[in-house]
Amino acid sequence: MAHTPCVLVVDDDQATREMLVEALSTHNFRALQAGDGAAMRSELEREAPDIVLLDIRLPGEDGLSLARFLRERYDVGIIMVTGSGDVIDRIVGLEIGADDYVAKPFDPRELMARIKSVLRRIQARPEAPVANGGGRRVTFGRCTLDLDAHQVFDADGTEVMVTHMEFDLLRVLHEHPGRALSRDQILTLTHNREWEPFDRSIDIRIARLRRKVEIDPDNPRAIRTVRGVGYMFVPST
Repeated sequence: MAHTPCVLVVDDDQATREMLVEALSTHNFRALQAGDGAAMRSELEREAPDIVLLDIRLPGEDGLSLARFLRERYDVGIIMVTGSGDVIDRIVGLEIGADDYVAKPFDPRELMARIKSVLRRIQARPEAPVANGGGRRVTFGRCTLDLDAHQVFDADGTEVMVTHMEFDLLRVLHEHPGRALSRDQILTLTHNREWEPFDRSIDIRIARLRRKVEIDPDNPRAIRTVRGVGYMFVPST
């Protein structure tokens, strides 16, 4: 039987939760709901969803803290829900590892498009091979990329947690060594053209990746900035 994607809606407004649950059900998603962080954790103990739709403004533990908790412990898509003018919250959310964001007030059709976009990226990720399965591995900075499993490993073999978008960025850069890629080219090559980022979204993800894969993130050697163009992968010699 085909898997029915599951979305967990985390929002403290009951009317909003019910509206979203109804809309998701109409689009053939299974929908769970939670009004705060404690309720979210309870739902996660029962079932891990495919995507968490996470409001930033929550009572008690806010959405940014919960996004960090999710990214550290669960392999789920995260879409942050922000106020229309909360650019800083969007930047912080992306730095934490959210896959996308949508601003309130939002058109339900836009929200469904973003959910489906994140879900496509998740479903395109291959299943990790069994231990010692011998996936294709390549060097990137101080790390190793497993191209088949979509995983990143530190020098000591410890997995480095990256989002789906972050791995796509690493893959695309690695596939074009020594070539400066513009932000527009990066979006096209990662097949995220349908995702509608604001100006700094690629820069934010590159900065986050440098902290993970560079020997010295303040003096990056693997991911170079090409002034006036974009970014370039420089293999170690």
